[in-house]
Amino acid sequence: MHHRRLIKVNGIVQGVGFRPFVYNLALKHNLTGFVSNTSAGVYIEIEGSPTAINNFSTELRSDPPPLSVIADIKEISILIQNDANFIIKPSDGNESVSTLISPDMAVCDDCVKELFDPKDRRYRYPFINCTNCGPRYTIIDNIPYDRPFTSMRHFKLCPDCQSEYDDPTDRRFHAQPNACPVCGPQVTLTLKDGNIVETDDPIVETIIALKKGNVVAIKGLGGFHLAVDANNENAVKTLRQRKGREEKPLAVMVRDLQTAERLCEISEDERKLLTSQQSPIVLLKKHANYTLAESVAPNNDRLGVMLPYTPLHHLLLDAELKMLVMTSANFCEEPICIDIDEAETRLSAIVDYFLNHNRDIYLRSDDSVMIHLAGDPRPIRRSRGFAPQPIFVQSDGLPILAVGGELKNTVCLLKEDKAFLSQHIGDLENLEAYEFFKMAISHLERIFETTPELIVHDMHPGYLSTQWAKEQTDIPLLAVQHHHAHIASCMAEHDLDEPVIGIALDGTGYGTDNTIWGGEVLIADFAEFQRFAYLEPLPLPGGDAAIKAPWRTAVSYLLHAFDGELPELQFLENHDVSTVVEMVKKNINSPLTTSCGRLFDAVTALCGGRQTIRYEGQAAIEFMQSAGNAVHRPYDYIFDRKEDSWIIRIAPMIRSIVWSLRKGEDMSHISAGFHLTLAALFTEIAELAREETGIKKVVLSGGVFQNQRLFEEIIPRLESKGLQVYTHSQVPTNDGGISLGQTLIGRKFLSSMS
Repeated sequence: MHHRRLIKVNGIVQGVGFRPFVYNLALKHNLTGFVSNTSAGVYIEIEGSPTAINNFSTELRSDPPPLSVIADIKEISILIQNDANFIIKPSDGNESVSTLISPDMAVCDDCVKELFDPKDRRYRYPFINCTNCGPRYTIIDNIPYDRPFTSMRHFKLCPDCQSEYDDPTDRRFHAQPNACPVCGPQVTLTLKDGNIVETDDPIVETIIALKKGNVVAIKGLGGFHLAVDANNENAVKTLRQRKGREEKPLAVMVRDLQTAERLCEISEDERKLLTSQQSPIVLLKKHANYTLAESVAPNNDRLGVMLPYTPLHHLLLDAELKMLVMTSANFCEEPICIDIDEAETRLSAIVDYFLNHNRDIYLRSDDSVMIHLAGDPRPIRRSRGFAPQPIFVQSDGLPILAVGGELKNTVCLLKEDKAFLSQHIGDLENLEAYEFFKMAISHLERIFETTPELIVHDMHPGYLSTQWAKEQTDIPLLAVQHHHAHIASCMAEHDLDEPVIGIALDGTGYGTDNTIWGGEVLIADFAEFQRFAYLEPLPLPGGDAAIKAPWRTAVSYLLHAFDGELPELQFLENHDVSTVVEMVKKNINSPLTTSCGRLFDAVTALCGGRQTIRYEGQAAIEFMQSAGNAVHRPYDYIFDRKEDSWIIRIAPMIRSIVWSLRKGEDMSHISAGFHLTLAALFTEIAELAREETGIKKVVLSGGVFQNQRLFEEIIPRLESKGLQVYTHSQVPTNDGGISLGQTLIGRKFLSSMS
């Protein structure tokens, strides 16, 4: 006796070969019916014997297509229709959106094999793709994910490609970016003035230009890269000078895993990251005999490495070139360029050539950056390959939009139990970034057909994200404290809803007392927080000027530790400190801060380390790496009780470090002792919090926890005290993750109002 079953599949199930998978699975089990894409997911009706239907259902769950992510499957029995066969129906876009969209994925092995097969009709075609790989999120304009709603709508399929597209047994069935040299996008090489370079093979000509030391802007999946030969020191220096990126490390793309292994130490887990479908930049430890141009990653023991993830990248690295610097095509902190008009306007002073193509990018997307710390991969920047795959949360309710902070901005749209974190937007410090921020919000709301019931923003009144939120007069707003959002973001990753001990360490966050926070221990849940402990507030002479010149912060902290006097230290001989001393003593433009990031800056500078910085976190990174394998005892510190909070007094620590310098101890040992001190004091504070509250769960968040030495020191210390430690692995621990926490705080706020 035949039965019929309706199956609704939700998740990343469009544009990933799910319908042909279902079609072939139905044929395998002799079932009739149909499958179709809808805005609510994949809709399947199957008819046949109960055994065949059950086997179909089992395989549907156990062996889906490689790019699919099944969020949920619902099945119900329905009336028999007596279909003659199984078919694939056209897409239906009438229902509300609950389906998910695949991120852009690296070109698959099957396509790479065809790319280099002289007998294949797509031989050396730089846009080869199939249902298992290629562009997705960056080319979609609307849902459902069908060709007319993507940037491929401008390219009419040739008969051969159309045949593949229509054949459910073909690897390119309904692969929306499907194309070939006859009907698809093409590359062109132009000079920086826009004149086309006449050549039979623009890619070969580009390789020649790169080998000669030229800077080339190369259009990829989510935008342009600036590329130079990574072995050419002069070319790398030229790129840095033109781009305005003096010392911040540059990422490299290498031909293959074997080439990467000649440059860096690579663990098995790091190999998996490098070769994953997301193909992120992975921060790897350099070999002692590291041989790239010195200017690629100066004064840093790690190198950002990625493998080719588009066919074009494979072609560029196939011949003489094995390694290219590939950095986002922008000047300083502007967003990455995505089209040739924008690129020619913004990059003409940087590049010598443009390698362009005519497939539009609808949504810019930087490369994702990962690092392996404390046994797990950790995102530093979550973007291409990951966005917009949602973070699933243990919460349901009205939709919330969170607009993040100022630096490393992301936005997050919370719909039902799915938090859609945008790709990396960047620092909201200029008009271009602000326009990208607004576009990212509009795009998320459009493709998920959602209007938020609440907009959540940071408390800082000067952030552009906050100012945008306040302009949305038709939607209620909620201001959320920065470090509360940090802790909430990590709680959301781990489905924690009860109060936790949250240790939030970073550079800057606006506090409820209008001072700059950044060294906080909170007792928090999604509803509220209590400031249990914090680093001693100290003056920051010149505000932002001190952030860029850590020696200023060092002078302030020394004045505090030595009762208004400065001890004799070598670093002071290189600075005119009188103005800074006067600013601190007279409280002129010297806001108070509890920032752990500024404490790192101060200690680094007074030890003779980085006095001025060229990129965020530079002083702390170099100070951490100077520790090497050195060991040292913890330095002194004390806690004072003030009303309902503990203050962590750092003057004893500063005095102890100065004493070490006077004894002739080198920076490596002082760095080791400083990191150990922070791990010890925050562990002790966490124990105090447990004693006072009974809470055993500790959440770590904030950009300071990107510090490997501190991160891997504090976790076992906390665990040895019987505390359960929760850390980030889905969103960045830096400000790139706070929009997730903001949405959950907003959801809790709305639920409390109902």
